[in-house]
Parts: sequence; structure tokens; C-alpha cells
Amino acid sequence: MAHITILKRKGSEFGTLPHRGSKKANFKVFTAISPTAAPSSTEEESSSPDQEIESQKFDWYANWYPVVPMCDLDKRRPHGKKVMGMDIVIWWDRNEDAWKVFDDSCPHRLAPLSEGRIDQWGRLQCVYHGWCFGGAGDCKLIPQAPRDGPPCEYEINGENKQVPKDFEALLPFKFEDFLPELFVDHIYIHTSKKACVAVYPTCVQNGILWFWPNSDPQYKDILSKKKPHYIPELDDPTYTNSMIARDIPYGPGGALTVKKTSSSGTKDEVVSPIPPQKRALLIFYCVPVSPGNSRLIFVSPRNFAVWIERIFPRWIFHIGQNLILDSDLYLLHVEERKLMEVGSINWQKSCFVPTKADALVLAFRRWLNKYGGTKVDWGTKFTGLLPPTPHREQPFDRYWSHTVNCSSCSVAHKRLNVLEIVLQVFSVFAIGIVAAAKQGVISVAARYALFSAAVLCFVASKWLSHFIYKTFRYHDYDHAFR
Repeated sequence: MAHITILKRKGSEFGTLPHRGSKKANFKVFTAISPTAAPSSTEEESSSPDQEIESQKFDWYANWYPVVPMCDLDKRRPHGKKVMGMDIVIWWDRNEDAWKVFDDSCPHRLAPLSEGRIDQWGRLQCVYHGWCFGGAGDCKLIPQAPRDGPPCEYEINGENKQVPKDFEALLPFKFEDFLPELFVDHIYIHTSKKACVAVYPTCVQNGILWFWPNSDPQYKDILSKKKPHYIPELDDPTYTNSMIARDIPYGPGGALTVKKTSSSGTKDEVVSPIPPQKRALLIFYCVPVSPGNSRLIFVSPRNFAVWIERIFPRWIFHIGQNLILDSDLYLLHVEERKLMEVGSINWQKSCFVPTKADALVLAFRRWLNKYGGTKVDWGTKFTGLLPPTPHREQPFDRYWSHTVNCSSCSVAHKRLNVLEIVLQVFSVFAIGIVAAAKQGVISVAARYALFSAAVLCFVASKWLSHFIYKTFRYHDYDHAFR
């Protein structure tokens, strides 16, 4: 049975409830809801309904979140992402043969580590001043303070002297007000906890990198206690598993449509066609990024016509998938702001949702109000207010929201740009030959052939330029002319 994750509560595992099917002839929609841990008999007797709800409150920072499809990660460089308002950097630690997720901030001057590089020894290097970090977040190198150098020194009366523990008597000021305590204790800079980077638990499942948004040491082995929701079809070689990821300008609770349901940072809908030997699923993960923004990871595995995705590259399928996302994008962006004005508690009074098609939306909204605190908990990073609505060009931007982060689309974008230039150069070159050739050197037929080829190449380059722009950079979806 295929699963759809709607709810996931603190201290619980995913389970399945009896499915709810639509009345369509060939499709059924299944939902799975995560139950809370069953209370003991004594707790049932002593706890009030309010206390029971409080104990089941969803902890936004004690759950696994999908970050990015593995197919879009490059081991040669660090990748910067934002999840739950937290700036993180993803990089491949070849020394431990594992993907690492760090806080995207160098402890030196808070420069983003995602703008750095992987050095020749497989360490994450900040390019601002060259600090290097290992897979455990420990500082491996500070160029300005070599590891094999002497203990910390201080200049007194123009002379470099090694700092003794009792040297404060030599100074007319209190030492710790001006210098870090590591100088007093003769601790090397590299071993200071202040030189370390926060490390988050990570795992790879279903072809997606997941991370736990809490760097507290108590969660170091959280994977052995609690795992992300598992969808077996995504690891089944008899199914297709082409994924697309895109940053979208509305939050995980902004989608009020049956096509997408949301919970704990994920949107999943599973559609199973009949007869059972042919199955297709629609799986959506909608990850909270910041107020009014989220990251959508979409995959539609199926066990028929698998050969199509083995022949064509991913970016071909992303053309249609991006159009589907564009069709709802601006509507949901505006809708989220209207719902914010109404309020999470009163949204149902303003929205008329009488049909079964709205059942999944109702279930999520009720869960969010009852267990999720009515909205995503951004901690102290954001107030929860939505940013103002930008010009249409920004929400429909494809380059920064998808192309630059997609391994398939970014390569296709570069290659098609090269092809466009080649076509233009050839057309100019062919016209030049026709114009420069003397009478009789080239036959009339050859002249016409070169001229025709030049015109065709020029027209093809113009069409290709338009195709590249609409496919990889910007496409304004106008419903009036669809």
C-alpha cells in the first residue's frame, strides 16, 4: 500500500489509517496519518484534554526535514540552503565518505561557508581567511596561527613574550576584557570550542538528503531512534524516480488545493491507478524555508513506461513539471496573504470548502491549528510576517529558483547557450563566404545552399534563444490564454 504523510507528531512513528478513496473510475487517493503514542491507563484518567493536546504538540525542531535530491548535489563544492529559517551548508566529506550539514557561518567573521571550497585534503574551507574544518565541525587549520606554532604570544613593550598565567600584573588593564581566555590558559586557537562549527545530524533516504535541525549533542545518534518517513517505491528499481526541486514563493501552509497537502514540512499525495499492476504516485515534499517561502521536492514514480526516463534527460521532464508549478504559483502566493489577514483560526469561516476534494486541506488545517501552533515555528529568526508581494517576474523566476540548483537543467542551459552561439557564428561565417567569394569560385547552387543554411541557422538561433529563456529563466503563466 502506498503512503501519504499528512501528520507527524513529536515522539511518534508513521502509521496508516484506513484510506479515503475518490469516486473517480481509475484512481484512488490514500492518506496516512501519524498517530501519537498511546497514553497509559493512568495518564488517561489523570490528564485533561488540554494536557493531552499539549503533550502531543508538534516540535518543529525535533523532526527530519528533506533538504535536496541527491542527484542535484556536487561533491566538488559546498551547497548553501535555507531550511526552517536556518542557513546551512551541505558538503561532501571524503575523509568520512559522508555528506555533512553545517551551520553556514564561519566562527571567525561569520562569512558564509557555502561560498567556500573543498580543499585538497577534503576539508571545508572558508575563502574569507582560509579557516578549514573537518567533518566533526572541528577547526583543522587557521593560516594566521599554524597548528605547529608556539603557544599564544602577546606583545609587551615592543617585544613578543610568551603569556604567563600571572602576567596580568604587568598590564594596566584587566586582561580578559581585551583578549580571549585561550591566551591565558595557553590553549592553541585550533582546539578552542569557539573555533568549531555547528554540525547537524544527516542521513540519505529515498534519494534525498535529510537533516535534523538541532545541533545539540543529544541528537547525534537520533537516526538510530527516529528515521524519516520511508516510501519504498522510491527505492524500487522497477519504478521511475526522476525528481525536481524548486523554491516557491509561498509557505507550506499556503496551498489550499487538493493537489497538494502539507505537514511537518512535507506534502505528499499518492495516487494509485487501477488495475493494480500499473501504479503511479505523486509525492510532494514542501519544506519551510522562511515566511512566505518554501522548497518543493516533487517526484512521480511509476512502474510502467520506465524506459522513457532512461532515454531522455531529466530536464526534458522538468519543462512540463515547472509549467504545472507555475499554473498555481501566483494564485497560492496571493492566497497565503489573504489567509494571513483572515487568521489561521478563522480561515474556515472565510473559505467555502464543502466538497470531498477539500478533505485533505481541512485535515491539515485542523492539525496545524490543534498541534502545530497555527503556523510554522520560526523561533527567534522571524516574526512570522509575510514579505510584500513582489513584481510578477520574481515569483515566476526559474533560474534562481530551480535552474542554477538543478544538475540536469544547469548543464542543459549551458550547452544550449553554446549551441545558440555556434548557430549564430555559422550563419555569419556562411554569409561572409558567399559575399567574399569571387564569381565562378563557388557555383550558384552552392551559394544558394550556403545562404539558405545561414538563414536557417540564424532563425534556429533566435528560436533557441527564446526557448532557453522561457525554459530556464522566466516564464509568465497567463491563465487567460491557456
